[in-house]
This record gives sequence, C-alpha cells and structure tokens, in this order.
Amino acid sequence: MKKILKWILIIFIMIILTIFYARFIGTMGLITKEYTIMDSNIPKDFDGLKIVHFSDLHYNRAIDIKKVKSIIEEINLINPDIVVFTGDLIDKDAKLNNNDYTELSKLLENINSKYGKYAILGNHDYQKEKDEIIKIYNNSDFKYLDNSNDIIYSKNNQKIFIGGINTVTHHQDDLNKAMTINNEEDADYKIILVHEPDITDDIVKDYQVNLILAGHSHNGQVRLPIIGAIYTPPYAKKYYDNYYNVDGTNLYISSGIGVSTVNYRLFNHPSINFYRINKDN
Repeated sequence: MKKILKWILIIFIMIILTIFYARFIGTMGLITKEYTIMDSNIPKDFDGLKIVHFSDLHYNRAIDIKKVKSIIEEINLINPDIVVFTGDLIDKDAKLNNNDYTELSKLLENINSKYGKYAILGNHDYQKEKDEIIKIYNNSDFKYLDNSNDIIYSKNNQKIFIGGINTVTHHQDDLNKAMTINNEEDADYKIILVHEPDITDDIVKDYQVNLILAGHSHNGQVRLPIIGAIYTPPYAKKYYDNYYNVDGTNLYISSGIGVSTVNYRLFNHPSINFYRINKDN
C-alpha cells in the first residue's frame, strides 16, 4: 500500500512540475529554426534568398512589448531579404488602447528587409479590430496581402511572386483573386502566405506554386514525445507539423511565438523560421 501511495505521489508531483514548466518555461525563449530549400525554379538573381517567417504573436496574451523587441532584434540579426508574417498578430481576448497600437506599429517598423515585409490576417485578427491591425501593418511598412499578390523584382528584372490569402476560418479566403496576375507579370518562383495550412490542398490542386508558408497550428501548442501534437485547431487538422511536401510543393508551418486559448507550451518553444533558398542546378 505504501508503495502504491509513493508512486501516486511521484506521478502527482511530475504532473504539477510539467504544468509549471509548460506555463512558465515552455512559453519563454525564442528559437530560430533554419531550413535550406533547394529549388531549380528560383531565379538566378535570387539564389541564396533569405526569408524570415514569423507567426501567431497573439500579442498581449503571453507576449508583451519587451518580448516583441527581442523578436525584432533576432530577425534583424539574420539580415533577411524578405520578412513574412502569417497572421494572428493580436489575441482576440487582448484589451488594447490606442497607445498600444501605436507602440506595436513603431516596433514592427524597425524590422529590416531588403525586398519588403508582407503580412496577412489570421482568425484572431479577424475577430479582433481587424481595421486597427491592418493599420498597424500599413504603419509599420508591411504590405498587407488581402487575397492579393505582389511581384518582387531583381536588378535584372527577374521575378518572384508572393501572394497572401485571407483567413479561411471566417470564410474570407479567395484563392482565385490571390493568384490572379497579368501574363507579363508571371514569375518562375511563387510563394503563398496562408494562415490556416489545410487550404494547401486547394492551392496545389489548381495552381503551380513552389512554397507555402503558414501558421495557425502552432505545430500543436502542447506536444508529447513520440505522440506529437495533442490538439490542433480547425483548418490545421491535416497539416500541422513543421514541414510537408504536398505534390511537390514545399509547405512550412511556423510553430508561432505566442499562445492561444491556454497559456501553455510543452516541448514546443516559441520560434521563428529562417529559410535560405538556393538554386538547385
């Protein structure tokens, strides 16, 4: 009997320590996940292109201004060519005033990139004051992609297409609109930003794209060894881990920086993704 009670006590202590770790340690720090992508389609002028991808800040839940400053410092250390943000800038339950919006805009403006900064809305952004969030993007020199796209030119007029799709959760997505370009603007390399990764099948079914960057799943905010993600949100049920090859298209999903619903992260520290795209001959 004493042996059983001893094991019950040990298990209870382990559970308490795990909860403590997930709440106060698992949500801290910042990891940079680095990936090398080899692709023969990347134009020669963009060989070695550096992209920083961050997502799911959920500002004012577990992330404060001090944390945002450290994230920006980490991004700028990489000296990226392109920076992308794939949604959920502010948590839907956050209570912000005008000064908060202004300060966040000023901080995000300090992110440096050679070719530009791009952002889309996530499901939390749409539930929040989306007009204020769009204003933050505009005031911090992010190009807001609302089912729209942009062409990035090299000095020799070689091109990269970058498109962004609005939140699927709230049925604001319009894939055809996001992919529509003039024939003369067609590009050899196409990047698509989405918040919810399960839209990937719809994209690759109808369009030839090279790289899809997503957020939303947090890769499973709470993970267990061997088992992996314990829970993922709607529209991140099929695709939720770090990487998938979907019919030849590279899909990378950020594990995000903030937390959603519950303020816990387990075996899944906050992170940003850094991609270096090299030409594969």
